[in-house]
Amino acid sequence: MAFKTPIYMDHHATTPADPRVVEAMQPYFMETFGNAASIDHLHGHAAQVAVEESRSSIARFVNASDSEEIVFTSGATESDNISLVGIAEAYSRKGNHIITSMVEHSAVLDTLRYLAGRGFDTTLLPVDEYGMVDPSAVERAITNRTILVSIMMANNEIGTIQPIKEIGEITRRRGVFFHTDAAQAVGHIPVDVEDMNIDLMSFTAHKVYGPKGIGALYVRRRRPRVKPAPVIHGGGHERGIRSGTLNVPGIVGFARALDIAQGEMAAEGHRLEGWTEWMLGRFQAELTGVRRNGHPTDRLPHNLNVYIPGTESRALVMELREVVTFSTGSACTTANIEPSHVIQALGLGEERAHSSIRFGLGRINTWRQVGVVANQVILAVQALNRRFPTYSGVSEA
Repeated sequence: MAFKTPIYMDHHATTPADPRVVEAMQPYFMETFGNAASIDHLHGHAAQVAVEESRSSIARFVNASDSEEIVFTSGATESDNISLVGIAEAYSRKGNHIITSMVEHSAVLDTLRYLAGRGFDTTLLPVDEYGMVDPSAVERAITNRTILVSIMMANNEIGTIQPIKEIGEITRRRGVFFHTDAAQAVGHIPVDVEDMNIDLMSFTAHKVYGPKGIGALYVRRRRPRVKPAPVIHGGGHERGIRSGTLNVPGIVGFARALDIAQGEMAAEGHRLEGWTEWMLGRFQAELTGVRRNGHPTDRLPHNLNVYIPGTESRALVMELREVVTFSTGSACTTANIEPSHVIQALGLGEERAHSSIRFGLGRINTWRQVGVVANQVILAVQALNRRFPTYSGVSEA
């Protein structure tokens, strides 16, 4: 093959930093290296200017009304923890009930398990066969003790995009805070915190060709004012919500990554959606019973999660590990051999969870790579079927 292998198609797990992002970050490692909190001297002042310019740029990208509504964190997991634990602690006198869905990321589900040990109640809403939450179910679940609804914007495994605006309208009308984990969405689909009635939103740089270790939390300042209790203490940075020395190079890189996405997101999404649809069609033409997991239209354009009957997904990943990098499920739980909780939540059977694989296409992929990967997957499935005759449902095309 003329290109480097394995071909990377796991962009939901992480993305490579765009060279333009790395270029923007470089001066802030050795030249403008000051601490953005040490503003009494020129080194610190220069760093602070870079941070605030980046904060304003990121705020504009998500249509925040005030740049101070952007709070920098180490990533979406920390942002999720601040949203859930911070709201629970700050508003416990109002209530102890939080609503979420069965297909959330472990950063949300595990944090809610922690809160359960501290006396908080959680309602886990079911999803339909496409992984979609019914907004009316959200409304029915709200009680006079509900303080927060947390529903992810786009699923990291199956790519389904939730009806965030409709859910936000319900929470706003009912006087309940609304948090969304938008780690997979920001930079890939349009996001508008005002139009969507979002009160808190987690997102991160490394899912959109920025650096690892830097994320953000949007926290609404007015109509309504949201003030989560800090999870990390010391120094009072970031409006007192998240203390710690700011990652200036990471913040600059985050802003640059979203600036690039602003100009390229639409064309990139159109291209990658075409490729994922072609891959699905190719699999369905050559392999019996292949089905998409997730919503057919309300989904991330670069996501393809497919069920291949009779094929054990981990065996397929190992068979192709020298050729293509892809996933059997959530990137943050790949060490766990349990079947995907997301696929199981669709109500389509445990076998489907064991026989589903996820491709996340990205900016670095080419049309030729897409064709090679599709062909190699088909050949590998057929080889596994011959090697293990108990696997069935694969045509010898």
